[in-house]
Amino acid sequence: MIRFLIVTFMLLAPWAAQAQTEQQTLVDRATLTVQEMLGDKDASDARSLMRRSKGVMVCPRIFKAGFFFGGQGGGCVMVGRSARGWSMPAFYGLGSGSFGLQIGVQDAQIIFIILTDKGLQALLDNQFKIGADASVAVASIGAGISGSTTAAFDADIVAYAAARGLFAGVSVEGSLINVRSDWNQAYYGRPTAAQQIVISHEGSNPGAEPLREMLSRYAGG
Repeated sequence: MIRFLIVTFMLLAPWAAQAQTEQQTLVDRATLTVQEMLGDKDASDARSLMRRSKGVMVCPRIFKAGFFFGGQGGGCVMVGRSARGWSMPAFYGLGSGSFGLQIGVQDAQIIFIILTDKGLQALLDNQFKIGADASVAVASIGAGISGSTTAAFDADIVAYAAARGLFAGVSVEGSLINVRSDWNQAYYGRPTAAQQIVISHEGSNPGAEPLREMLSRYAGG
């Protein structure tokens, strides 16, 4: 029995290490995204909103490609903010699909700044549809919020996006955001719900400290 357990551990250990490496890569990319976007000299609007945020969701690489059929997707991390400071990150995935006359590729970074308890709770649900479950305003760094369909100070969530590629602008309307429970479990070593991580500040991984410190730099504790 002991030999069986040892062999099982040896077989599973490389998989667990690889899974955590994937998650840590996403956390590290999210840290760089916060630094690049919120550290921009034209990001004063975003930094102002960050100071009264309930949390953020950072999507460091949303990849969109299309040749008649199009779609976009990528990994995200969500970090809550309370009197106790910034929480550890919970893992999510964002995805959508479309059909039309479109050819091109796009690589986008998105920071969702969560301004209300309603917006926070909507994202904590197992599946969140952008534009349906809470009001979302979309803006670009340096462009303010004048082009948003919802005034930012009345929105539950403001999404700031920076994009490179052939498609004009970034559209997140109708996209679905799902909790990645398997990634949460692998990163924290046990089953941990997004609510436990973001609201109750459960779970701990030293690899997330740079992200929390970067958020504190631009929004306070």
